[in-house]
Amino acid sequence: MRTHVIVGALSAALAVGVLTAPAVHAVRGDLAITKVVVNGGKPIVLGTGTKTVSFSVTARTDSPIRESFLELWHGTDGDLNASFHRTGTCTAPSAGLTTCSTSFHLDPKSDVISNSLAGGGWKAYAQLEAKDGDYANGDYPAVRVQRAASLTVNAAPEPVAKGKPVTVTGRLLLADWNANKYRGYSGQSVKLQFRKSGSSTYTTLKTLKTDSSGDLRTTVTASADGYWRWTFAGWSTVPAVTTAGDFVDVR
Repeated sequence: MRTHVIVGALSAALAVGVLTAPAVHAVRGDLAITKVVVNGGKPIVLGTGTKTVSFSVTARTDSPIRESFLELWHGTDGDLNASFHRTGTCTAPSAGLTTCSTSFHLDPKSDVISNSLAGGGWKAYAQLEAKDGDYANGDYPAVRVQRAASLTVNAAPEPVAKGKPVTVTGRLLLADWNANKYRGYSGQSVKLQFRKSGSSTYTTLKTLKTDSSGDLRTTVTASADGYWRWTFAGWSTVPAVTTAGDFVDVR
């Protein structure tokens, strides 16, 4: 069975030293966890560098918190894939409420992070004990952890005569955590959009699929000054990404 380590010298009721997971929400006394927030509630988008992820727990209590154990983890009771855990620093933002917070450093160069962990399935575990012996613990849903993507655009020639062809190219890359580098993201549908000068709205003109290297290439007819861009809708494991507009002067 996977276990949560108990930090510090907890009360006699927890002296066994471990709690099994998935943890049934346990409460003794009037200490109650009211909110758990990971990464500000936004998906964790991880590229090839280290990502710092915030973790905070708010609890209602009439006694200061003596011990806190916060964990971001992925897996099941019998098969733990990844675990990031630290003690929290607790403050009292208002009467009767305490917030305990910490941060974790997710590093794809370690063996812990692999491509198979992208998406959902991540949980946030919080365990608090007050000085009067009250305690609360439990697992809570956490945000998704996604593989970062990058997308480029280039429209040429610049300038171009009206009615002549404009070639728009781009490349969609995806972070490969296993190799710790970006690779071409092949076979993905990407929209080509155009915004005429003076307008604030982009219009989708066509949809292309990336080739085996993640490359995009198409030709359009120059009709007016404006901005060309690519946009990728993303997946549960990969965030959406859109390029800035590349301006082409039509003469």
